[in-house]
Amino acid sequence: MSGFIIALISGALMSVQGVFNTEVTKQSSTWTTSSFVQFSGFLACILIWFLTERDQSFLALAKVSPKYLLLGGILGAGITFTVIKSVASLGPAQSAMIIVAA
Repeated sequence: MSGFIIALISGALMSVQGVFNTEVTKQSSTWTTSSFVQFSGFLACILIWFLTERDQSFLALAKVSPKYLLLGGILGAGITFTVIKSVASLGPAQSAMIIVAA
């Protein structure tokens, strides 16, 4: 049951983030917004890591195999970009429905 609730929260956060990012993009640019989103997310992750898992070393990433699995951040940038464009083009409800279905 907790997985279902977490999935609902994830979908809601994705939708709200898409709307926020689209509005920021109207006042700046897509890549400026995407960069800020990724950077602020990085800062949030570092803070949460420091508060909860600082005993876990980032050196463990050197042991990840195969190495292409470390490209998730690049995929995240692509996701941010495509969600912004989708929400701007289709609106939040329709884009969220299609994104989740895909």
